[in-house]
Amino acid sequence: MPAPVISVAQMREWEQASWAAGRTEPEVIARVGELVARRARKMTRPGARILVLAGKGHNGDDARAAAKHLPTDGSVCVRNVTAEPKDIAEALASLEQRPALIVDGLFGIGLNRPLEGPWAGLIERINELRTMVLSVDVPSGLNADTGAPEGTAIQATVTLTLAAPKRGLLLPAAWPFVGRLEVAADIGLTPCPFAEEMNWTLPEDFDDYPPARAATAHKGDFGRLAIIAGSMGYHGAAVLAARGAQRAQPGLITLHTPEAAYPSVAAQLQAVMVSVWRPNQKWSGHYDAILAGPGLAADNLPEVMKSLVRELWQHLPAPMIVDASALDWLAGTKPEQADFVRVVTPHPGEAARLLGTTAAQVQANRPDALREISQRLGNCRVVLKGQQTLIGRSTGSMVVNSSGNPQLAQGGSGDVLAGHLAGLLAQPALQADPLKTVAYGVWQHGAAADRLSRTRSNWVVEELAAEIGNRAESHD
Repeated sequence: MPAPVISVAQMREWEQASWAAGRTEPEVIARVGELVARRARKMTRPGARILVLAGKGHNGDDARAAAKHLPTDGSVCVRNVTAEPKDIAEALASLEQRPALIVDGLFGIGLNRPLEGPWAGLIERINELRTMVLSVDVPSGLNADTGAPEGTAIQATVTLTLAAPKRGLLLPAAWPFVGRLEVAADIGLTPCPFAEEMNWTLPEDFDDYPPARAATAHKGDFGRLAIIAGSMGYHGAAVLAARGAQRAQPGLITLHTPEAAYPSVAAQLQAVMVSVWRPNQKWSGHYDAILAGPGLAADNLPEVMKSLVRELWQHLPAPMIVDASALDWLAGTKPEQADFVRVVTPHPGEAARLLGTTAAQVQANRPDALREISQRLGNCRVVLKGQQTLIGRSTGSMVVNSSGNPQLAQGGSGDVLAGHLAGLLAQPALQADPLKTVAYGVWQHGAAADRLSRTRSNWVVEELAAEIGNRAESHD
């Protein structure tokens, strides 16, 4: 199950319910220590110097518990840090040894005062070193409800938050401090007593998804996808979308592209059928899903194409995904029936154009921006891309994606995602739960980037198109 995004007060209530049910703090701390140590080992090479900074509270207990599961060859140094000048001085001296990783267990979610003086100096020195930092639960100094630093805060490489994400960690103000946010969900507490509107995806949510295909299956079982994409100078977007769709493995894919782009597009695709776009093409009833938008950026695109996209958005009974330049064509259009599956995939700049505002304003309140876009376009599903991609509609549950990394910030990455989502939604068996299907596709997009980044730092989008959908690793 996805992890609900909760407040600090809810986290405290959950803990108390767990203690009342017979769970114990020492058991939970021991479990957290194992998980923190496991993540620390993934971030370092054998023999690398690790500095564990442990405060006097439970956050420090978690860090000390982690140290018990780290190497005993002298490469790990544990500093118990209080406000005593001697402790601060020893921690600063240990920093000068240039550890490969700092495990940050100084302050947890209970911090309720600004950090000043020696504490501020210690945190500022940690940030100056630009060493990898693994923060336990929350970066020390960050308010887990507001996302703002209490005077100053550690800039973590990875924040391994415990049980469930805290609301402040998802706010843009917190991103420079949180780094990559990961959730250690199973720490030994009772099942979460809260059902929240915002939910964080976990890799295990997709362990059995999509369902296994029957041995007797044939391509007719897995849908026909149409892609309207590409234009002169932007033909690569059409190819990347098609390849992303192929990795979802629908039965058949036909790419319709303007005549000027046809030679370039057709020359790069084999199993995907490529046709010159014609205004009189039959659409409804002929395809199980349609994607429109990747590479439709040339200035001379015919108005009849734009009108067709709007008409399909309004009347097509099959799922439809709209991306990139075609998003601007949807203004004022809504599906004629509420149960039509509609998906848009804007990045913050495209979202700003849809709302008549700025990207900065979209980023300041991403959930509200998503809700407003969905409402304007007839309660469609919105994939608001970027850090912690959001998936949802004008009302109801909203999903926060947990996978991905900054290497996705390349031209063509969104085209691969749009194609992959369309390839999934073309399959009749995956249309029953569109939110889960879209969430799965977004998660796969980020998980593919994570797998690539573990093996090389300079991968390109063509490699992403080849990797997306690979289920070789269940949990990323």
